[in-house]
Amino acid sequence: MRKTLVMLSMTPFLSGCVVGAVANTAVAVATLPVKVVAAGVDAATTSQSEADEKRGREMREADEKRAKEARKLEERCRKGKALPDDICPAA
Repeated sequence: MRKTLVMLSMTPFLSGCVVGAVANTAVAVATLPVKVVAAGVDAATTSQSEADEKRGREMREADEKRAKEARKLEERCRKGKALPDDICPAA
């Protein structure tokens, strides 16, 4: 009898925990589709800063490629192994 009385007296306290857990779960389930869509939109779009970074990277790579070709041309001209379409400076 005493155990039953103790368990009945604890029921109001437990119900608050259950209600809180159910409410938190409901909020999580309701916001999940919004978060998924937002993540998809973010992945599909490019911000201005991301576009600027990409363009800067492409420009640096192009500059590195031109510099490498210029070094190869200079080396061929210096060694006297210039290709027919190479334009070597007069020595």
